[in-house]
Amino acid sequence: MSGTTIRPTAGSSRGDAPVSLRHRIAGDPVTAVIVAATVLAFGLRIYQLLRPGHLLAVGDYDDGADFGSAIWLVHGVLPYRDFVVVQPPGITLLMTPAALLSRLTGSTAWAIGVGRILTALVGAASVALGGLLVRHRGLLATILTCGIIAVYPGSVQAAHTVLLEPWLVAFCLAGALAVFDRDQLADGRRLVWGGAAFGFAGAIKVWAIIPVAVICVLCLPRFTKGARYLAGVAAGFCIPVLPFAVLAPRSFYDSVVVAQLVRTGTRTPLAVRLADLTGLASWHLGRVAVTAAALLIVVLVAGLLVSASALTRSSPAPLEWFAVATAALIVVAFIVTDDFYYHYPGFLAPFLAMAVALPAARLIDGAGPQERRRGGQPPVRARTWTAGLAGLVIVVLPLAMPWAENSPTPTYQPAVAAIERAIPPGACVLTDQVSLLISANRIVSAVPGCPVVVDGTGTSYALGHGQSALTSGRVPAVAALWRRAFGAAQYVCLTPSNRLRIAWTPQLEAYLRSNFTRARGPWSPLLLYVRNGLRLR
Repeated sequence: MSGTTIRPTAGSSRGDAPVSLRHRIAGDPVTAVIVAATVLAFGLRIYQLLRPGHLLAVGDYDDGADFGSAIWLVHGVLPYRDFVVVQPPGITLLMTPAALLSRLTGSTAWAIGVGRILTALVGAASVALGGLLVRHRGLLATILTCGIIAVYPGSVQAAHTVLLEPWLVAFCLAGALAVFDRDQLADGRRLVWGGAAFGFAGAIKVWAIIPVAVICVLCLPRFTKGARYLAGVAAGFCIPVLPFAVLAPRSFYDSVVVAQLVRTGTRTPLAVRLADLTGLASWHLGRVAVTAAALLIVVLVAGLLVSASALTRSSPAPLEWFAVATAALIVVAFIVTDDFYYHYPGFLAPFLAMAVALPAARLIDGAGPQERRRGGQPPVRARTWTAGLAGLVIVVLPLAMPWAENSPTPTYQPAVAAIERAIPPGACVLTDQVSLLISANRIVSAVPGCPVVVDGTGTSYALGHGQSALTSGRVPAVAALWRRAFGAAQYVCLTPSNRLRIAWTPQLEAYLRSNFTRARGPWSPLLLYVRNGLRLR
């Protein structure tokens, strides 16, 4: 049931205007589904930003590190060489145009607001990319793929601020769109360009290695295809990464490799992971119910895969294997690793969607080649009703799922406004959460030697050989960094979570008490300290 092609009428001529998008959508239901699902996705994501305070307020810890690195880059301070960032530089480069606005407008709050809008747009664009990837498999596959990506809670929540997952997903889907020619692997330059997109996805977050590895296996034993694809991956990764790695090789290795692979900390419970992966976190269900839902999804995907192969007498195509294998490996990775956060499932969304949609379409539409030759597809009415029901469920699903309640809400908004009024512009301010300073327009300092710490947690992991801030204070390099930072700071702004991000030692706490005075003001629950001899405005 692939979409019909719009052709010129008998009376058309070379000089006629091209067919309008409205007429193309009217004549092609698959295109209509892609457009409608993309609009729905953007509506859900922009709704989060339009809620009071979300666009410019403090939204997350990670967006401070991700966007803060771009702000410092446009001011000539280099990641890895001058401060620790535990992710590859892809997101820093992507956010650089938005960060440049802070230099033009003088407002880092509006700059990150633009970054958040761009992230919402990219999150919605992933729906269109997913639809284009599967549209040749018909209406049902397109509805399920686009619909699941559009409303999947993890995908929506990951786009509420500047986080990595929406950008990672977009580049992975763009790569897959180039690498696959309908169901099969493409040839020639498409493999190179697709590999380059996957390579840049790896420059955003190393998780891209999972779909990259799956495609490498699919290329076997065709050496030429695999070589072209890997050449593209290498170029897409190395071109943005190598300049930073060459300037600070040891720091880059400690930040991107050590901090990611050997970090220690509290392990997230399995029930929490399953709740987020199944999209049921907002329902506050018990452990048994969440586990049952997760098992049901696994059985559903496996059942669709086996049933479609048996009934259509056709094996899954490479695109289908790509979706199923990638989704399975992502789930395993998310369950095995110690760290897990609410936005991680955003990376699973497109592969889970295709793992459900492609075998389901093969089963319902009879997409196997033997069935098509025999005319063994189900009746058109049955396929239409199935697709319509799937579309109705997806449209209604956002109304039934309280996903918005599980999205982080702005915090410290009144306190940040008070701090902006109290601390003079250009002052040297140290904090355990840089997003505070971005929202207060106080991240950039005019004081020579002011410390740059955009990710206290990551700094402990990188310099403390994988140790968290709770224990890394015993490492001389970590202790020395924080001692220098406090020694140069004029103001210190701490959140209630500061002990999870700053490697406190008895000596560092004694220095804070001896050289700073806690300021009284309307910034609770934040703690604001002023260096002795200085005053607030």
